[in-house]
Amino acid sequence: MKSDLVKLVPMALLPTPSGCAVFLGDGEKVILIYIDPSIGVAINMGLQKEKLPRPMTYDLFHGVLGALGAKVTRVVIMDVDGDVYYARLFIQAENELSQKKILEMDARPSDCIALAVRDEAPIFMVKSIWEKQADVSDLLENMKDMHSSEEDEEEGDDA
Repeated sequence: MKSDLVKLVPMALLPTPSGCAVFLGDGEKVILIYIDPSIGVAINMGLQKEKLPRPMTYDLFHGVLGALGAKVTRVVIMDVDGDVYYARLFIQAENELSQKKILEMDARPSDCIALAVRDEAPIFMVKSIWEKQADVSDLLENMKDMHSSEEDEEEGDDA
């Protein structure tokens, strides 16, 4: 089954006028998923290993999983319909009360990514879906350049 999957890593999270752009790549190609800005913040915090004084929803859920002897083992983006992606969240639980269990649940890719980065779990996409996605590597570079230019202008204003 692993050969039917493409392993992805978050390449960038950039704000957009209507939300947040998550760029996922495999080293050769980059795709884009638009998500809610609050989930973008949660993903970024997970990637940066930032902790707030009070837990955000994803930190709370991650803590509950850990207390139950469970962790996210992988995310698989299974399908896409227009701009809507569909994913499965895989959780492995093993504790003194029960034998090892693997749970598979339907979830939004953005929620899956926010949880996966906290457990450093791999993110995959079904290869046939991946191959149909447009490569947006150039767009990512342009957005990074624009974002850097805006930051440079803001720093110039502070001087």
